[in-house]
Order: sequence, then C-alpha cells, then structure tokens
Amino acid sequence: MSAPSPNTLILSGPVITTFLRFALPSMLGLLAITTASIVDGIFVGHFVSSDGLAAINLLIPYLSLIFGLALMIAIGGAVRCGHFLGRGDNTKASAVFSKCLVAVLCVGLSFMLLSWWLDQSILRLLGTPDSLLPEILSYFHIISGVLVVQIFTMVLYYFVRQDNAQRLATTALVTGAVMNIVLDAIFIIHFEMGLTGAAWATAIAQCIQLIILLRFFGRRQRLLHWFWPSQWAELKQISFNGLSECINEISGGLVILVLNWTLVTQLGVDGIAAFAVINYLIFVSLMLYYGIADALHLLVSHNHGAANSQRIVQFVATASTMVILISVLLVMLLLLSPQWLTALFLSDSSATSRQLSMTFISLVWPLFLINGLNVILSIYLTAMQKPRPSMLIALSRGLVLPVSLLLLLSWLLSPPEFLVALPIAEWLTFLLAACLFIRYTPAHSVKIQIQKPPY
Repeated sequence: MSAPSPNTLILSGPVITTFLRFALPSMLGLLAITTASIVDGIFVGHFVSSDGLAAINLLIPYLSLIFGLALMIAIGGAVRCGHFLGRGDNTKASAVFSKCLVAVLCVGLSFMLLSWWLDQSILRLLGTPDSLLPEILSYFHIISGVLVVQIFTMVLYYFVRQDNAQRLATTALVTGAVMNIVLDAIFIIHFEMGLTGAAWATAIAQCIQLIILLRFFGRRQRLLHWFWPSQWAELKQISFNGLSECINEISGGLVILVLNWTLVTQLGVDGIAAFAVINYLIFVSLMLYYGIADALHLLVSHNHGAANSQRIVQFVATASTMVILISVLLVMLLLLSPQWLTALFLSDSSATSRQLSMTFISLVWPLFLINGLNVILSIYLTAMQKPRPSMLIALSRGLVLPVSLLLLLSWLLSPPEFLVALPIAEWLTFLLAACLFIRYTPAHSVKIQIQKPPY
C-alpha cells in the first residue's frame, strides 16, 4: 500500500503526527538561522567590540522594514496559495507563486539602490553616533546587497514548503546557517575582518541557501510552476492578507528605534550594547514560535480551503501547547542563568554593558511567557483570511502599546525601569488576541466562507 500523499495528511491525517511532520522541519531550519545569528553576535561581541554589537543593533529598525515587506508578500502569498492548493486549483496557486517572486525581487533591488544612495542619511536617522559611522558603513553597504538575495530566498522558502518540499527547505536553511557560522569564524577570528567579515559571511551563506532552494524547480512532482503573470491586481489581496506580519516586523523595528533613541540618550552606547543581548533572546524565542506558526498557517490555510473547522481547532490547540512549553523553558533559563547568557555576547571588558543587560533581563522576562501565543493567534487569523483582526493584534503588540507605554513610562520612571513597558504591552495584547479568537472561531469563519466564498 502506498503512503498517503502530503495533501491527504494535511486534510485527514493524525493531528499531532501531521503537525509535527510540518512543524519540526520548519523549527529545525529556523533554529539553525537562530543559532547562526547568535554565534554571529557572540563573535562580534567577543572578537570585534561591544560597539560592533551596538552598531548591528542600530540597523534592526531599517532591516525590519525590508523584512516586513518581504514577509507580507511571503505569508500573504503562501496562505492564498495554500487555499488554492487545498481546493485543487494548481494553476491559480502557481500564479500567486510567480507574482510573489517577481514582487519581492523588485522590493529588494529598490532598497539596495536606496541604501547605497542615502547611506549616511539612513544611518543618522537610525540614531547612529558619529563615532560608530566608520565602523558600520562598510557593513551596511554589503548587507544592503545581501538583502536582495535574502528576502528572495525567504519568499521562495515559504512557497517551497507549501508544495510539500519541507526537507529541501530545511536543508537550505540548515546548510546556510552552518556555513554562516564557519565563515564567521574564518573572517572575524582568523582574518580579523571585523563587521565587514560578518557581512561577507552572511552574503556567501545566503547565496548557498538560494542555490539549494533553486533545486525545487528541478523536481518533477512539484505542483507550483513559475510563469510570467499576466494579471497583477491579485498582489493587492496578497499584500493585504499578509499585512499583519508586515506590521509585526516593521513595528518591532520601530520599537527598537524608539528604544535606541531613549537608551543612547540616557545610557549611551553601553545601553544599546546591553539591550542587543535582549534582542537576541527575543529573536531566539520568535524564531522558535515562527517555526510552529509556519506549520500552522500551512495546515490551517489548506483546511480552511477544505472547510474543515474541527481540524483547524485541533491544529491551533497543538500549536498553542508547543508554544507554552517552549515559553516556560525560556523563562526558566532567563531566571536561572542570566549571568551565563550575558557572558555569551559580551566580553569581560564590557562590564558596564553586562551589568545593564542583567538588569534588563530582570525587567522584561514576563514577555517571554506570552509573546508566542500572540504570534500563534495572529498567524491563525491570517491563515483564516481575517487580515483586519490579525493586523489589530500586530499593531497592538508591535507598535501602539509598546511605543506609547515606553514614552509614558520613560517619563514616569528612571532608566532602565521603563523597560517594563514591553512585557505589559505583550500581556495587554494577549487579552485582545484571545477576544478576537473567540470572535473569529474556526466554525464561525468556515460557515461564513461556505455562505460567501472569498474567491
């Protein structure tokens, strides 16, 4: 007897084993990226300087803008593609695939040219002190070019997974991450190339990832095929459906921008370097949650297309349970080993930044208990093609609540106590997200779809 097809498993296979089949490769791939980013930060913090770590942190808001636009195309397109695949319409799914690849390439090239033309203006807008400009400029120039490959690879990754090529997608991410670590060691430690070495390591690793993913086009059994699209109006719906993920990414960058401005004013470069450690920890947690969310939006979008509400509930419950377990483990690590975590990124010569980082951890750890569930509920609404409520969650957790609370508490409290704004914002968002999930249950949304199909 032949094994069931991946699409059959999505629509009728055992819930937990099916979920793990799609979630574990995604988590492994994103965990590899996380590991590479952590090692990158460790190398820069120990073998370049704490100023180098601060310099990378200053670029996060700008990079978040670019990645946000790419995520909007990737997730909005993947969800729409998954819906068509669930209905068995491979031609429309391929049209979505083709439009998204062309769109993200245009986005990447536009930002590359903008970054090279207005480099110093952009860096000063990000709050870069004059003392860091010489150190960050060459890194910024290289990374701006790398981003074209990086965001194209990211969008291709999401569609490759939609076409049941999880093994290929995971292989690409893991191989690229391992190469990034190896090249970091060679360029930063052996050749002492500093931030420029870190940038070239990322560039080569991203090209390797893309080369591996391009093997997808050689698969005979693939459902998605690229062709030059004749109609582009669909990009509006794709972008709107992925807008919440774009807002999540961009808003996170804006929060970091506000934090950087506040920290550099009140605590100097040491404050930015210290918060860079927290950023890496938040990044680790989000990558794990997005690994689960990647599987969830794939499974939910297919079952939404098949009008299977009970199965959607089961997948959401499975994803939420996994997220809660990871959250508890992360909080235990933060509370039991904060000294070890800060020592990973900051050398003994950065004593001030180390102490500040320990204080930051003691203030922000409650956000790690709940930020994963907010990600899951937002992705669920996106996969159910409810962009407005998903966008509301994204705006609340990523922009409105953290920025307003940071500005208010920075006025009421002395530094760095105002950082409690971040966990407060996350918990208030969870209350909103829970209410929206109750409002847009799978049964309700599927019933509406049957009465009035969205396509």
